[in-house]
Amino acid sequence: MTECATDADRFPRPRSGPLAGIRVADFCWMGVGSVATRLLADFGAEVIKIENRKRLDMPRRLPIYKDEVRSYGEEDPNPDPEKGGLFNNYARNKLGITLNMSDPRGRELADELIKASSVVTENFAPGVMEKWGLTYDHLRSLREDIIYARMSGFGHSGPYRDHRSYGPVIQAVSGLSFNSGLPGREPSGWGLSYMDNQAAYYNSAAILTAIYHRNRTGQGTEIDVSATEVGVNLLGADLLDTLVNSRPSRRPDYPRGNRLEFPQAAPHGVYPAAGDDQWVAIAVFDEKDWRAFVEAIGDPDWARDAQFATQEARFANQDALDAHVGQWTRTRDKYDVMTLLQGAGVACGAVQNPAELDTRDPQIATYGTFFELDHPVIGTAKFEGVPVEFEHGGPDNWRSAPLLGEDNDYVFGTILGLDEDERAELAAAGVI
Repeated sequence: MTECATDADRFPRPRSGPLAGIRVADFCWMGVGSVATRLLADFGAEVIKIENRKRLDMPRRLPIYKDEVRSYGEEDPNPDPEKGGLFNNYARNKLGITLNMSDPRGRELADELIKASSVVTENFAPGVMEKWGLTYDHLRSLREDIIYARMSGFGHSGPYRDHRSYGPVIQAVSGLSFNSGLPGREPSGWGLSYMDNQAAYYNSAAILTAIYHRNRTGQGTEIDVSATEVGVNLLGADLLDTLVNSRPSRRPDYPRGNRLEFPQAAPHGVYPAAGDDQWVAIAVFDEKDWRAFVEAIGDPDWARDAQFATQEARFANQDALDAHVGQWTRTRDKYDVMTLLQGAGVACGAVQNPAELDTRDPQIATYGTFFELDHPVIGTAKFEGVPVEFEHGGPDNWRSAPLLGEDNDYVFGTILGLDEDERAELAAAGVI
């Protein structure tokens, strides 16, 4: 989706893309906020990441996986702030400054930066921005049309507004974990903090909507996105089934795992393929699909059994059907199965691991989903791109994540107008 970019010149430059001209004072740190502002930066916004030298963001403390293996989420006991692999991902295409918000001079500089920005974003624990006096009313006193985007687990009102949160917690509270897993088993959750990213996309959409509204009316706004509500929005038909049909979400045949009830698809699941931990997904929705599937796999005798005569019958006898399908797939390469069934018009895909996405998938390679950026400390690193292709206007991947305070001179000097002596004095005092 984008050509490989290099970092020959890391100095801030005029941005290209549909969001060029938008400046964001970005107080976000974890994915629910940082991924949202990364999307803005990818498409040309000048996103200024605000950090504190005395308390490094967690993404800076998490190690890269290039030179050493650690468990996911395990912090480096002696972190190099420039080697944070997760930070490099979250903060690509952004500028970076350091600012001590506990110092009155730091607070004054934050106000000046907000005056010079059109969007302010944050996803701190409840009360942090209020402690600094950065309420919406205060921000509006600095700039009448400011957009203030607040992103949290439970929102900034209601009985849970002060609760702390994290991706797996949000998945649980929103009902997603309860509805996940295999029939007759305990709720499994999703393993990783997927809700951080899902909520981030809602956050970025909300910010873009607010920018559009301001362009039309001249009015700013305060945005409050609750990741819990985002999770509820992902329940879909299962929520409707409970509310309308009064069917409990935990029952012998639910969760369905890979099976699909609406429509009554069968076979519909993930089946073993040849090799260790190799799998292939197959989805058959109607009689036309079934005839194509049976012909493609060689018209076996078991496919003529009365229990598989109709789509309704196949759906009612999925255990027996899955056993036959799995017996056929387990001796075949998953990519061969995918090619064969897709050639017959049947929905089918190899279950790919991350390495295969990078090295084997021709579709991903054609779209340029993965691209590389150079980093002064980490070196060349690969990133996942934005899953959107524009004919014109981005994404604009111009550099990897900023070093700690890398853009202090540009932001405090060029944007805020402090001379070299003033910047040196503030740096010596630990304000910037």
